[in-house]
Amino acid sequence: MNRKKPTKSFTFVLHGHLPYVLSHGTWPHGTDWLYEAASETYLPLLDTFYRLWEKEIPVKVVMGVTPVLAEQLSQDAFKENFLDYLNLKIKASRENAKEFREKGHTQMANLADMWFDFYGGLLKKYVSQWGRDIIWGLKTLQDEGELEIITSAATHGYLPLLKRDQSVEAQIRTGIEVYEKHFGKEPRGIWLPECGYRPSYPWKPPLGKERPYLRKGIEEFLYENGIQYFFTDTHLLKGGKAIGTYMARFEALKLLWEHFQKEYSSTQGEKNLYHPYYVVSEGKDRGAIVFGRDPKTAMQVWSGEHGYPGDFRYLEFHKKHFPGGLRYWGVTGAKTDLASKMIYEPNKARQAIGEHADHFVSIIKETLKDQSDGILVAPYDAELFGHWWFEGPLWLEEVLERVAVAEDIEAATCGQYLEEHSPREAIALPEGSWGEGGFHYIWLNEWTQWVWEKIYKAEDLFFPLLGATRNKDLPTFLIEAISQLARELLLLQSSDWPFLITTWSARDYAESRVAEHYEAFIELYRTIENGLIEGDLSPQGIHLLKSLQERDNLFPELNPWCWEQGECD
Repeated sequence: MNRKKPTKSFTFVLHGHLPYVLSHGTWPHGTDWLYEAASETYLPLLDTFYRLWEKEIPVKVVMGVTPVLAEQLSQDAFKENFLDYLNLKIKASRENAKEFREKGHTQMANLADMWFDFYGGLLKKYVSQWGRDIIWGLKTLQDEGELEIITSAATHGYLPLLKRDQSVEAQIRTGIEVYEKHFGKEPRGIWLPECGYRPSYPWKPPLGKERPYLRKGIEEFLYENGIQYFFTDTHLLKGGKAIGTYMARFEALKLLWEHFQKEYSSTQGEKNLYHPYYVVSEGKDRGAIVFGRDPKTAMQVWSGEHGYPGDFRYLEFHKKHFPGGLRYWGVTGAKTDLASKMIYEPNKARQAIGEHADHFVSIIKETLKDQSDGILVAPYDAELFGHWWFEGPLWLEEVLERVAVAEDIEAATCGQYLEEHSPREAIALPEGSWGEGGFHYIWLNEWTQWVWEKIYKAEDLFFPLLGATRNKDLPTFLIEAISQLARELLLLQSSDWPFLITTWSARDYAESRVAEHYEAFIELYRTIENGLIEGDLSPQGIHLLKSLQERDNLFPELNPWCWEQGECD
């Protein structure tokens, strides 16, 4: 494909993440989340990327795979049970087709045949093409230069609110180590969970009565660990709308919000969303590079009212046929109740895909037309494509096909762009996230305060224990127990639990997970304390350890004594 190389670039950033659900329930909350995401998002995206590669169309997508997601997709328990899940869907499609044809519902029977082909195709490719290894498939495309895979915090901990710098270091270092294990190289970029960022300043925990103490900025952790770049939401870089809507309702956030307002007002100069910047905290000289999220392209995909996925021709997510859980209805209308949804028509959906791909590329061109150079970054949760928006992977494919033949733009990953365009300016970034209100409320509020109280208590117990046992000649069971204690701390810190509690999307499940991991942490901590006094774990302590290792067996190579900077380098 010979054409003049443009100076303006575009990339999708797809953030793939699910919390640790293996051995923690099935349906409606638990491992079925993972099976759904693998079959409806990760495999279809992999197939999309591979088709583009075969057609010699540049993919150049930045694909985020959180460490906790990579660990789950790589476990034998997932690989074996995922085959059963796919076979159940294939069986359901057969049964639905028979049922619909017997009732004379030819259109729905044809859709059941569509699902048979969909899940049958997934099963065949999962086994024969990808060797039952989604991570290997993604790594293959990264090795070919088509994907740039980035890491994240270990269990997607919400970094700005963690109490100790040691916790931030633990989340980031573990994320890097797990990435290197699965992808065979050092990551260049990172997705900060929820785009949550905090600069360096005298920080006071929002809960409790502790005095303020100086914290390192998130960008310092990235720099020290060799991470080149991260992402932020529009308002934190550009100075757009960010409203502390909930501050009057929740006392714990007021102090943090006051600091945010002070720092936020200082960022509202002329910042270009399409240029990367070095980020450094006030008085510091070490940081990482930040890319901002483009708001126009974000609206087209994220908005439930104005975005493409709400088009009447696309597949409706919420209405399912039972048994089997397959979907046969279209969106029909944003305000149409589920009972009134019309039968899905794939040909009309295909037409919508082409229209929306044309429109999206026109927005990219229009947005960048006044830029002499630059990169438009369009970040989304990966699970939006295929799972929530069934046609999303095909739409993404058609967008990249159109970008490939455009005269004035090219697809380029963030790392690739930085090789030719160094940042021109260093800036200070204010505290915040891409959550509602631009701050921390989604994760810290009156419904989740108890979660953070438990996280802070666990941090205050764990790190002194880690320091006291460093360089000690400990028995094997005690070493394993402290490592398992570290896993329970990381799992407790997952940002998913407060998010699910606040949004009510799986509130009971999230609350039970917090309680499970905290209770496991406290029981194991007391067992370790006794073991240190007695010289080893008791038989009861060993039984507890083994049960937790079997249940929460991610990060098998974890060595928490390496969490201190430089300890194991």
